[in-house]
Amino acid sequence: MSLESHSEERSLVSYRSVDLAVSVVLLICAFVLGWDNLKLGAGWAPDGPESGYFPFYLSVILGIASIVGIVKALRTDGAESFVGRGQFKRVLQVAAPSIAYVAAIDFLGIYVASFLLISGFMIVLGKSKPIKSIITAAIFVAIMFYVFEVQFTVLLPKGPLENAIMY
Repeated sequence: MSLESHSEERSLVSYRSVDLAVSVVLLICAFVLGWDNLKLGAGWAPDGPESGYFPFYLSVILGIASIVGIVKALRTDGAESFVGRGQFKRVLQVAAPSIAYVAAIDFLGIYVASFLLISGFMIVLGKSKPIKSIITAAIFVAIMFYVFEVQFTVLLPKGPLENAIMY
């Protein structure tokens, strides 16, 4: 996509909106963290700093930075586009299957979910031939199983298919 077509693309959200939203979320986090660390103890005890001392002051710094971000966002022109509709569509093409993958691990197990994600990405986004995608995904999952389960003896989440095959 050329620079000209990017500027002509209809804006979905502006830099100002994103800066403002992120700064507000960070300010809320700073407030919650600061409050929690005050309850924990953010002072100086006779034997040194209390448990919440450093985290409290880090949350104060985060809060100040967030306020600066809010002021800066409110003072800027809100016309510059952060993301257009076409760009957001491409992000969703990766983000939506990735979120589905994380959710599917609980039901299908990591190996089946990984196989489906890799082969699906290769076929749909990579425009690879299905047989090549299936073979590549199967090899990757086999290597993943060997490295984690055999070499490192780390048990990864398994679903009904993996449980049926392995036990």
